[in-house]
Amino acid sequence: MAATPALLPPSASPLPKSQPAGGASRLLIVDDDSNLRLFLRQELEQEGYVCEEAANGQQAFSQLRSHSWDLVLLDWSMPGITGTELCRRLRQGDAATPVLMLTARDEVCDRVEALDSGADDYLTKPFSLDELLARVRARLRRSELVNQDSPALLSLADLEINADSHEVSRAGVMIKLSLREFELLHYLVKNSGKVLARQQILREVWGATFVGDDNLLDVYVGYLRRKLETPGLPTLIQTVRGVGFMAKQGSIKN
Repeated sequence: MAATPALLPPSASPLPKSQPAGGASRLLIVDDDSNLRLFLRQELEQEGYVCEEAANGQQAFSQLRSHSWDLVLLDWSMPGITGTELCRRLRQGDAATPVLMLTARDEVCDRVEALDSGADDYLTKPFSLDELLARVRARLRRSELVNQDSPALLSLADLEINADSHEVSRAGVMIKLSLREFELLHYLVKNSGKVLARQQILREVWGATFVGDDNLLDVYVGYLRRKLETPGLPTLIQTVRGVGFMAKQGSIKN
């Protein structure tokens, strides 16, 4: 693990502590720094979360397979199985468990690699505890919204989305998506026929705490188009120039 300090000095006026909505969520803290693990566990438990720890990727993988978690806080730079490798293994059989990556790596290419590996959010060290807690709350809220605030089954043309099982199919063929791809597609189809502004999509899918280049949205729309819009089938995601995107059946793709 990098020697960069993990936490910024506390703010002069710390935010008041608040209980997580919907009861005690289960969080898994994965980091080879025992002091940081203990500190995060103590702070998160004070917020009302139920926390467990894993000291390395192998231990975390076993816990991920044997228990269900509402959120995973995952360090990137661990010996053995790294955070990104663990994410890839997790996503092979679990598209739903949210992952917040914690790392000293702060280049755009690092953020893209982490998100592409299956992470849902990315926080660079050193970080403030207030920001970490805000991201945890936001991530848990988004997970609840995907599963509770819309119909379990959505469709657009021959595309079908099951919010409960996170299964997506087109013309009867199952399509494998990462969690972030699923959430983006779900949000677009839930609002099919509506023009959605870029910043609105980033806010709803990536969260109000998203900081970064909004070109990341174009990257993920590109991922979805390559998986969904095969030759001979109508396009489903339309670009509205100068505004954003809209889910709507379009012309046949050649």
